[in-house]
Amino acid sequence: MANIREIAKVAGVSVATVSRVLNGYPYVKEEKRKAVWEAVEKLNYTKNINAVHLAKGKTSIVGVVLPYVNHPYFGAIVEGISREALRYGYHLLLFQTNYEVQKELEALEMLRMKQVDGLIICSRIVSWDVIDVYKDDGPIVLCEDVKGRDVLSVYINHYEAFLFAMKYLMNKGHRKIGYCIGRTTGTNSKAREAAYYDALRNIHESPRKEWIFDHCLYIEDGKRVVNEWLALPEKPTALLVSSDQVAAGIVLWGRREGINIPEDLAVFSFDNHPIAEALEITTMDLPLSLMGMKAFRMIYQCLETGKIAKKSEKLDARLIERSSV
Repeated sequence: MANIREIAKVAGVSVATVSRVLNGYPYVKEEKRKAVWEAVEKLNYTKNINAVHLAKGKTSIVGVVLPYVNHPYFGAIVEGISREALRYGYHLLLFQTNYEVQKELEALEMLRMKQVDGLIICSRIVSWDVIDVYKDDGPIVLCEDVKGRDVLSVYINHYEAFLFAMKYLMNKGHRKIGYCIGRTTGTNSKAREAAYYDALRNIHESPRKEWIFDHCLYIEDGKRVVNEWLALPEKPTALLVSSDQVAAGIVLWGRREGINIPEDLAVFSFDNHPIAEALEITTMDLPLSLMGMKAFRMIYQCLETGKIAKKSEKLDARLIERSSV
């Protein structure tokens, strides 16, 4: 394979000129630029990108670890990340993990091998012990409350948001409250679960296992929840749903089954996606895109300056009242 010395010889220019042309530097005379590209084409030269990365000490690539690429919650975070990456001239490499440990380890290994400059972990299953092993290999930002650990984070306080929602339903007169959750593990999931149990304990109500609906991620899961709710001998009068998509499914299939919302069943959701507005679902607006933007800025500041304003930043949710409660 040709190298830049051969290109310089064929083009009749210096090696430094070839380097400037290949790396996009300005202030090269047009005839020399043209001669270099003609030599590149003639010699069928391919730039060794790994060598370029090694020379520069960075790839200008940030990895984004997320369980699902087709879920609006994570899509909103990635939207914020990608907006800032484009602004600062970085590329993104997405790692869809499906919450498989090995997939998350592959992303962390790429950070260690300097194939990405940093990682943003939107949600994870690996333990803190694993994160600690890799945290000195490059900047890692987690989208969760790290509770004082020595790692960067941008997060929404899901405990506060869910506790607020539970109190809102209780102030509407509800005592029999069910809960739809995506998964039972994970920092954010545990925070939501704790808020749910604490709120029930405060009104001396015991949680009912049959009123907790697990694996609720997509709109079609709302149909399953409706069918299970209809089959219950004693039904909750309200559902706290961790996703607008699932809440939308509950409202749509509920109406098809003759369930009046909110008279028969109140629905309170999270995320504030457009579908919640279209179906008049009361929801908590989670600043997910902003979280993605701030997470990328943390990575960028670490890479470019070695300094950041805050190691951890909390973002607040806000209530969007509609007719589903």
